[in-house]
Amino acid sequence: MTTAKRDAYTPETLLSVAVQVFNERGYDGTSMEHLSRAAGISKSSIYHHVAGKEELLRRAVSRALDGLFGILDEEHAREGRSADRLQYVIRRMVEVLITELPYVTLLLRVRGNTSTERWALDRRRDFDHRVADLLRAAADDGDVRGDVEVRLATRLVFGMINSIVEWYRPDGRGAGEREVGDAVVRLVFGGLRKAE
Repeated sequence: MTTAKRDAYTPETLLSVAVQVFNERGYDGTSMEHLSRAAGISKSSIYHHVAGKEELLRRAVSRALDGLFGILDEEHAREGRSADRLQYVIRRMVEVLITELPYVTLLLRVRGNTSTERWALDRRRDFDHRVADLLRAAADDGDVRGDVEVRLATRLVFGMINSIVEWYRPDGRGAGEREVGDAVVRLVFGGLRKAE
């Protein structure tokens, strides 16, 4: 575990350390003492900037959720044929997941034990439904196959994308963000596109 130096401490470095500790120990298994030690600062210094660990959790999952919801506001996600918009959203989801890997990893691990976790789960469900609506529209347009139930297809697509947090490591030796995004789009749309 990386420890932040006292003289380099900022709210952003605290958040980064907190996300790392939450991902390693689990949110419920993390105490303020764990966060204090990992950040290399006193608990009172943490409380100077946040009310507690739940505020750190909310900031962390908000960062992941804001990245995902931001995709839906982008021009290519709003305009054009549904299938093209869906393809754009899927590629961008991979990009956001990789760019915000520790934050999205934490988001995917929340279980609903606190009000912040329940809020995050509700927002995740809302995002999932909006992507499912896009998939449904693409099926209604006849651009993707309609013989797989939309909720099931959406869950399978999300399962493929979300599994990236378990194996992707941005160490420069493996597949890059673009390569992973291309592969996901090829696999998803190779299976979803309606045969000509």
